[in-house]
Amino acid sequence: MELRPYQNEARESIHKEWAAGNKKTLLVLPTGCGKTIVFSKVIEDRVRLGERVLVLAHRSELLDQASDKLLQATGLQTSLEKAESTSLGSWNRVVVGSVQTLQQPKRLAKFKPDHFDSIVVDEAHHCISDGYQRVLSYFDGANVLGVTATPDRGDMKNLGTYFDSLAYEYTLPKAIREGYLSPIKALTIPLSLDLVGVGMSQGDFKASDVGTALDPYLKQIAEEMKQHCMDKKTVVFLPLVKTSQKFRDILNSKGFKAAEVNGESKDRAEVLEAFERGDYNVLCNSMLLTEGWDCPSVDCVVVLRPTKVRALYSQMVGRGTRLFPGKTHLLLLDFLWHTEKHELCRPAHLIAENEEVAKAMVAKTEEQTGVKLDLDDLEAAAKEDVTAQREEALANKLAEMRKRKRKLVDPLQFEMSIHAEDLTSYVPAFGWEMEKPTEKQKITLEKLSIFPDEIDSAGKAQKMIERLTKRQAEGLTTPKQIRFLEQRGFRDVGMWPFEAALNMINRIAANGWRIPRGVVAKDYKPENVNV
Repeated sequence: MELRPYQNEARESIHKEWAAGNKKTLLVLPTGCGKTIVFSKVIEDRVRLGERVLVLAHRSELLDQASDKLLQATGLQTSLEKAESTSLGSWNRVVVGSVQTLQQPKRLAKFKPDHFDSIVVDEAHHCISDGYQRVLSYFDGANVLGVTATPDRGDMKNLGTYFDSLAYEYTLPKAIREGYLSPIKALTIPLSLDLVGVGMSQGDFKASDVGTALDPYLKQIAEEMKQHCMDKKTVVFLPLVKTSQKFRDILNSKGFKAAEVNGESKDRAEVLEAFERGDYNVLCNSMLLTEGWDCPSVDCVVVLRPTKVRALYSQMVGRGTRLFPGKTHLLLLDFLWHTEKHELCRPAHLIAENEEVAKAMVAKTEEQTGVKLDLDDLEAAAKEDVTAQREEALANKLAEMRKRKRKLVDPLQFEMSIHAEDLTSYVPAFGWEMEKPTEKQKITLEKLSIFPDEIDSAGKAQKMIERLTKRQAEGLTTPKQIRFLEQRGFRDVGMWPFEAALNMINRIAANGWRIPRGVVAKDYKPENVNV
């Protein structure tokens, strides 16, 4: 099987990371970009080196998928480590194992800690959980490859706490632009769904609360789908089985051919096959189809399970991003979920490079409800807006800084005016002195009329504050007085008394901001001052 260019790059990068000593490395590929093919080829490479490899997953569908793909792509047979099935005694160099089975201490104890040379974790965003960690820590000497469609996790534990490196990442926008995934058009429906009373559990919205909050809106949502999805092959994600079943019935009453599947469905395989054949045009599920199920002909996804977790959101949308003959794009229905505190994943978060661009994209979709918007075009427009906003903010900041600087006195000017050699030639000696000035020091310097941004160390800032405070106590000129008078040609103003400087400034002000007649600035000396 010939790999795509990015798949070859990923394969090579993984081996390089392991060779460099990064034993735990990560591969990020969007759903539909062939992650199973890539790790199958990596496994083939390791088997050729004489290694034993474990593929670790948490669902039977993923284990079956890995076995089938390995056989298809490489010809390698696998052994199963799950429930009563064991790989011990098998000649096969590759084992597909259930994490639920292997995490059991008695089961682990049957293996030597060095039994596996390499481990592949499918859907790696789960690997930080306790069960996975028990298995991975037992086989601690093995190279580990984590494979995921997205590198973050709902409970906010970053995968970086376990993995040493990111071997390769192929982004969704790039996959779409290079023609390997279907373009996505987002359609924001002007229907505001209230989630204010919904509680949180494990970093995301409680499914039971979401189901209750969603229930009053189901008929309205079905009406919206009637307008936009009647000719589409649609998958709907819902929070609860009972909500999914209720919505199926509502859709059927509106003229759809809708089916529902859940973890308890005895005819699940038959229903999925019937959906793929076209016997149904809508498939409702309670988060069952987020992993391990592919139906490339799906061209519409409706997310009625709001989430904060990008991994989960990407998996839901990923059910519709695969290419299929005659399929021009994936339609993603987006609703105006209303929350007080929590940021929800929206279509923008699938492709936005950062939160700033995502917010700009969300704002644009909400301005244009009822219109299909291409996400790639939307991101480009949002980037331009964000860049323009940044440039405007920077210009305003620079203008404000110039304004501040005009009001405040340059510290070097002040040092030279008061002949402060100890300040001019100051070099920090101790650790705290070398650090940047603190915010408190900066505020104090501004109050004393010194521009703090020109002072580069905490030690210098402290010394400057002490000098200014001492001058205040001695009744000497302020930095602003010095600058004002020196700009008009007066000399050695730093040595003048405060009152003498104030008197001269008042005389200049009374004379229309001109030096009074008879005063020669460069020669002027206040009475009783030796300079």
